Amino acid sequence: MSLRSPNTSPILRSQQTAAVLSCSALSFAYRGQPILTDVELRLDPGEVLAVRGRSGSGKSTLLHLLAGLLTPSDGEVAFEGRRFDQWSDRRRSRLRLKSFGVVFQNGDLIPELTVAENVALPLQLLRLAPDTVSARVRELLGQFDLGDLGDRNIDQISGGQMQRVAIARAMSHRPRVLFADEPTGSLDEETAADAVSAMIGAARALDTPLVLVTHSQAVASECDRTLELETARADPLGETRSR
Repeated sequence: MSLRSPNTSPILRSQQTAAVLSCSALSFAYRGQPILTDVELRLDPGEVLAVRGRSGSGKSTLLHLLAGLLTPSDGEVAFEGRRFDQWSDRRRSRLRLKSFGVVFQNGDLIPELTVAENVALPLQLLRLAPDTVSARVRELLGQFDLGDLGDRNIDQISGGQMQRVAIARAMSHRPRVLFADEPTGSLDEETAADAVSAMIGAARALDTPLVLVTHSQAVASECDRTLELETARADPLGETRSR
Protein backbone atom coordinates (compact mmCIF):
# COMPACT_ATOMS: atom_id res chain seq x y z
CA MET A 1 0.00 0.00 0.00
CA SER A 2 1.25 3.46 -0.78
CA LEU A 3 0.72 6.17 1.79
CA ARG A 4 -0.04 9.73 0.78
CA SER A 5 -0.97 12.36 3.34
CA PRO A 6 -0.30 16.05 2.73
CA ASN A 7 -1.34 16.99 6.25
CA THR A 8 -1.61 14.38 9.01
CA SER A 9 -0.03 10.96 8.71
CA PRO A 10 -2.70 8.20 8.78
CA ILE A 11 -0.26 6.05 10.76
CA LEU A 12 0.19 8.72 13.43
CA ARG A 13 -3.54 9.42 13.49
CA SER A 14 -4.30 5.70 14.03
CA GLN A 15 -2.17 5.77 17.16
CA GLN A 16 -4.19 8.65 18.58
CA THR A 17 -7.79 7.71 17.77
CA ALA A 18 -10.06 4.68 17.78
CA ALA A 19 -10.93 3.16 14.41
CA VAL A 20 -14.29 4.18 12.98
CA LEU A 21 -14.45 1.03 10.85
CA SER A 22 -12.29 -2.09 10.97
CA CYS A 23 -12.16 -5.66 9.78
CA SER A 24 -10.13 -8.62 11.00
CA ALA A 25 -9.32 -11.90 9.20
CA LEU A 26 -12.08 -10.96 6.76
CA SER A 27 -12.73 -13.63 4.13
CA PHE A 28 -15.39 -14.20 1.51
CA ALA A 29 -15.98 -17.11 -0.85
CA TYR A 30 -18.54 -17.51 -3.61
CA ARG A 31 -19.58 -21.02 -4.63
CA GLY A 32 -16.48 -22.37 -2.95
CA GLN A 33 -14.16 -19.95 -4.76
CA PRO A 34 -12.21 -17.61 -2.43
CA ILE A 35 -12.64 -13.96 -3.38
CA LEU A 36 -10.99 -12.34 -0.35
CA THR A 37 -8.88 -14.00 2.32
CA ASP A 38 -7.71 -12.69 5.72
CA VAL A 39 -8.09 -8.96 5.06
CA GLU A 40 -7.07 -6.72 7.97
CA LEU A 41 -8.05 -3.06 7.75
CA ARG A 42 -8.88 -0.03 9.88
CA LEU A 43 -10.27 3.37 8.95
CA ASP A 44 -9.68 6.41 11.11
CA PRO A 45 -11.74 9.63 11.26
CA GLY A 46 -11.39 11.67 8.08
CA GLU A 47 -9.23 9.08 6.32
CA VAL A 48 -9.71 8.55 2.58
CA LEU A 49 -8.84 5.05 1.36
CA ALA A 50 -8.67 4.11 -2.32
CA VAL A 51 -9.22 0.44 -3.19
CA ARG A 52 -7.71 -0.59 -6.53
CA GLY A 53 -7.10 -3.85 -8.34
CA ARG A 54 -7.77 -5.85 -11.44
CA SER A 55 -11.28 -6.89 -12.38
CA GLY A 56 -12.28 -9.81 -10.20
CA SER A 57 -9.80 -8.98 -7.44
CA GLY A 58 -12.61 -8.35 -4.94
CA LYS A 59 -12.75 -4.55 -4.77
CA SER A 60 -16.53 -4.22 -4.82
CA THR A 61 -16.89 -7.33 -2.67
CA LEU A 62 -14.71 -5.74 0.01
CA LEU A 63 -16.78 -2.55 -0.06
CA HIS A 64 -20.01 -4.52 0.25
CA LEU A 65 -18.62 -6.48 3.19
CA LEU A 66 -17.47 -3.33 4.98
CA ALA A 67 -20.85 -1.68 4.38
CA GLY A 68 -22.77 -4.68 5.69
CA LEU A 69 -24.32 -5.47 2.31
CA LEU A 70 -22.72 -8.92 2.31
CA THR A 71 -22.06 -11.38 5.13
CA PRO A 72 -18.44 -12.58 5.33
CA SER A 73 -17.57 -16.26 5.12
CA ASP A 74 -15.15 -15.73 7.99
CA GLY A 75 -13.69 -12.93 10.08
CA GLU A 76 -15.43 -9.86 11.44
CA VAL A 77 -16.32 -6.26 10.65
CA ALA A 78 -16.75 -3.63 13.37
CA PHE A 79 -18.11 -0.09 13.44
CA GLU A 80 -16.83 2.12 16.26
CA GLY A 81 -15.64 -1.00 18.07
CA ARG A 82 -18.93 -2.92 17.74
CA ARG A 83 -18.95 -6.02 15.58
CA PHE A 84 -21.93 -5.99 13.20
CA ASP A 85 -21.26 -8.62 10.53
CA GLN A 86 -23.42 -11.16 12.39
CA TRP A 87 -26.36 -8.81 12.85
CA SER A 88 -29.66 -9.52 11.11
CA ASP A 89 -30.29 -7.97 7.69
CA ARG A 90 -32.81 -5.61 9.24
CA ARG A 91 -30.40 -4.40 11.91
CA ARG A 92 -27.59 -3.90 9.39
CA SER A 93 -29.98 -2.02 7.12
CA ARG A 94 -30.79 0.31 10.00
CA LEU A 95 -27.08 0.82 10.64
CA ARG A 96 -26.53 1.81 7.01
CA LEU A 97 -29.48 4.19 7.07
CA LYS A 98 -28.26 5.97 10.19
CA SER A 99 -24.47 5.77 9.97
CA PHE A 100 -23.30 4.84 6.45
CA GLY A 101 -23.54 6.58 3.10
CA VAL A 102 -23.13 4.61 -0.14
CA VAL A 103 -22.52 5.91 -3.66
CA PHE A 104 -22.96 3.19 -6.27
CA GLN A 105 -21.37 3.14 -9.72
CA ASN A 106 -24.58 3.97 -11.57
CA GLY A 107 -25.79 6.39 -8.90
CA ASP A 108 -29.01 4.42 -8.25
CA LEU A 109 -31.08 7.59 -8.33
CA ILE A 110 -34.86 7.26 -8.40
CA PRO A 111 -36.04 8.63 -11.78
CA GLU A 112 -39.57 9.34 -10.54
CA LEU A 113 -38.20 11.82 -7.98
CA THR A 114 -36.70 15.26 -8.55
CA VAL A 115 -33.12 16.13 -7.70
CA ALA A 116 -34.17 17.60 -4.35
CA GLU A 117 -36.43 14.65 -3.55
CA ASN A 118 -33.61 12.19 -4.23
CA VAL A 119 -31.29 14.07 -1.88
CA ALA A 120 -34.01 14.27 0.78
CA LEU A 121 -34.85 10.57 0.75
CA PRO A 122 -32.49 9.34 3.55
CA LEU A 123 -33.60 12.21 5.79
CA GLN A 124 -37.25 11.37 5.24
CA LEU A 125 -36.59 7.70 5.98
CA LEU A 126 -35.07 8.84 9.26
CA ARG A 127 -38.31 10.77 9.89
CA LEU A 128 -36.66 14.12 10.42
CA ALA A 129 -38.84 17.21 10.62
CA PRO A 130 -39.80 18.67 7.21
CA ASP A 131 -38.14 22.01 7.99
CA THR A 132 -34.92 20.21 8.91
CA VAL A 133 -35.05 18.18 5.70
CA SER A 134 -35.65 21.25 3.54
CA ALA A 135 -32.81 23.19 5.14
CA ARG A 136 -30.35 20.30 4.77
CA VAL A 137 -31.33 19.72 1.13
CA ARG A 138 -30.81 23.41 0.30
CA GLU A 139 -27.41 23.27 2.00
CA LEU A 140 -26.35 20.20 0.02
CA LEU A 141 -27.61 21.47 -3.33
CA GLY A 142 -25.52 24.58 -2.82
CA GLN A 143 -22.49 22.64 -1.62
CA PHE A 144 -22.48 20.42 -4.71
CA ASP A 145 -23.29 23.17 -7.24
CA LEU A 146 -26.82 21.89 -7.79
CA GLY A 147 -28.62 24.90 -6.39
CA ASP A 148 -30.71 25.65 -9.49
CA LEU A 149 -31.54 22.03 -10.25
CA GLY A 150 -33.62 20.99 -7.26
CA ASP A 151 -36.90 20.84 -9.21
CA ARG A 152 -35.41 19.10 -12.24
CA ASN A 153 -36.19 15.50 -13.06
CA ILE A 154 -33.22 13.15 -13.11
CA ASP A 155 -33.41 12.71 -16.89
CA GLN A 156 -33.02 16.47 -17.30
CA ILE A 157 -29.51 16.71 -15.83
CA SER A 158 -26.07 15.61 -17.04
CA GLY A 159 -24.13 12.52 -15.99
CA GLY A 160 -21.79 14.58 -13.85
CA GLN A 161 -24.72 16.29 -12.16
CA MET A 162 -26.36 12.92 -11.52
CA GLN A 163 -23.24 11.72 -9.76
CA ARG A 164 -23.18 14.88 -7.63
CA VAL A 165 -26.80 14.21 -6.68
CA ALA A 166 -25.84 10.66 -5.67
CA ILE A 167 -22.98 11.98 -3.54
CA ALA A 168 -25.19 14.64 -1.96
CA ARG A 169 -27.81 12.00 -1.12
CA ALA A 170 -25.17 9.76 0.46
CA MET A 171 -23.91 12.69 2.56
CA SER A 172 -27.34 14.06 3.45
CA HIS A 173 -27.58 12.47 6.91
CA ARG A 174 -23.92 13.22 7.75
CA PRO A 175 -22.82 9.57 7.75
CA ARG A 176 -20.05 8.29 9.98
CA VAL A 177 -18.58 6.32 7.04
CA LEU A 178 -18.90 6.96 3.29
CA PHE A 179 -18.51 4.23 0.66
CA ALA A 180 -18.18 4.84 -3.09
CA ASP A 181 -18.03 2.02 -5.65
CA GLU A 182 -16.48 3.29 -8.92
CA PRO A 183 -18.51 6.51 -8.65
CA THR A 184 -16.88 8.11 -11.71
CA GLY A 185 -16.60 5.07 -13.98
CA SER A 186 -18.98 6.47 -16.60
CA LEU A 187 -17.74 10.08 -16.50
CA ASP A 188 -15.12 11.86 -18.60
CA GLU A 189 -11.81 12.70 -16.92
CA GLU A 190 -12.58 16.34 -16.09
CA THR A 191 -16.09 15.64 -14.79
CA ALA A 192 -14.79 12.69 -12.78
CA ALA A 193 -12.09 14.83 -11.17
CA ASP A 194 -14.66 17.45 -10.15
CA ALA A 195 -16.99 14.83 -8.66
CA VAL A 196 -14.20 13.11 -6.72
CA SER A 197 -12.89 16.42 -5.37
CA ALA A 198 -16.38 17.35 -4.20
CA MET A 199 -16.87 13.98 -2.51
CA ILE A 200 -13.49 13.93 -0.78
CA GLY A 201 -13.90 17.54 0.33
CA ALA A 202 -17.34 16.85 1.78
CA ALA A 203 -16.11 13.75 3.62
CA ARG A 204 -13.10 15.51 5.10
CA ALA A 205 -15.22 18.48 6.16
CA LEU A 206 -17.26 16.09 8.35
CA ASP A 207 -14.19 14.06 9.40
CA THR A 208 -15.93 11.11 7.74
CA PRO A 209 -13.72 8.25 6.50
CA LEU A 210 -14.24 7.35 2.85
CA VAL A 211 -13.70 3.99 1.14
CA LEU A 212 -13.37 4.68 -2.59
CA VAL A 213 -13.22 1.82 -5.10
CA THR A 214 -11.56 3.00 -8.32
CA HIS A 215 -9.54 1.86 -11.32
CA SER A 216 -8.05 5.34 -11.71
CA GLN A 217 -4.55 6.12 -10.49
CA ALA A 218 -5.41 9.83 -10.71
CA VAL A 219 -8.33 9.34 -8.33
CA ALA A 220 -6.24 7.18 -6.00
CA SER A 221 -3.57 9.88 -5.85
CA GLU A 222 -6.10 12.18 -4.18
CA CYS A 223 -6.57 9.71 -1.33
CA ASP A 224 -4.56 9.25 1.86
CA ARG A 225 -3.88 5.56 1.25
CA THR A 226 -4.29 3.00 -1.51
CA LEU A 227 -5.15 -0.64 -0.93
CA GLU A 228 -4.09 -2.71 -3.95
CA LEU A 229 -5.97 -5.99 -4.34
CA GLU A 230 -4.05 -8.26 -6.68
CA THR A 231 -4.50 -11.68 -5.12
CA ALA A 232 -7.02 -13.20 -2.76
CA ARG A 233 -4.98 -12.16 0.25
CA ALA A 234 -4.18 -8.67 1.54
CA ASP A 235 -2.44 -7.51 4.69
CA PRO A 236 -3.28 -4.46 6.87
CA LEU A 237 -0.97 -2.16 4.90
CA GLY A 238 -2.39 -3.21 1.58
CA GLU A 239 0.67 -5.17 0.48
CA THR A 240 -0.62 -8.26 -1.29
CA ARG A 241 0.85 -11.68 -0.64
CA SER A 242 0.59 -14.93 -2.50
CA ARG A 243 -1.37 -17.57 -0.69
